[in-house]
Amino acid sequence: MLNIRKSSERGYADHGWLKSFHSFSFANYVDPAHMGWGNLRVINEDRIAPGTGFGTHGHRDMEIISYVLSGNLAHQDSMGNVKGIPPGDVQRMSAGSGVRHSEFNHAVGEQTHFLQIWIEPNVVGIDPGYEQKTVPESAKRGRLALVAAPEAAEYTVKIHADASLYAGLFNGAENADLALSPERKAYVFLVRGSLQVNGLALQAGDAAMLHAEASLHLSHGQDAEVLVFDLAP
Repeated sequence: MLNIRKSSERGYADHGWLKSFHSFSFANYVDPAHMGWGNLRVINEDRIAPGTGFGTHGHRDMEIISYVLSGNLAHQDSMGNVKGIPPGDVQRMSAGSGVRHSEFNHAVGEQTHFLQIWIEPNVVGIDPGYEQKTVPESAKRGRLALVAAPEAAEYTVKIHADASLYAGLFNGAENADLALSPERKAYVFLVRGSLQVNGLALQAGDAAMLHAEASLHLSHGQDAEVLVFDLAP
């Protein structure tokens, strides 16, 4: 089973300083048909105006991944981390027993465009944690790079969840295959450009939800950047 959800079907919130598309129910956007997919709970595509951001707020028992597309995201948290997250970096924050943090765009005249991703953990009450890694374009060009998984690696942050996240860049004849377990779920989110997923066309902001599928084939990309999630059912 493979279902396409178009970008225009997502929830949307315009707060002036923040413009956000919600793939799943979030805040004032409630859609009982889209509460998550497997253990993937949130994908918010956020655009933060210069000089603004999210003030200090709390989370607990959630794996939170930030994936910056343009600009820079300034992160500060109650664990003592003060970081800038540029495009190409993947940041993971394990909220665990509780953490407070803020996210700002300190740039002058430049918007910060990023994805905020929440995955439900398979353990609760752990000590909060933070990790950030740079994934070079060469690792993603024409292939799927593993950027988040239960075990850390060179370009892979460790998440406390039964899930894996891949990132890829595809153009022209570049293509990739990923074996899937039919018992699990997969989610493909097209960040930008256009791409075919198992022969079906996606445009920027579109997503493909897969279940009971044995494989994933990505092809016919045009300046495409894509995220692929392998998820618990």
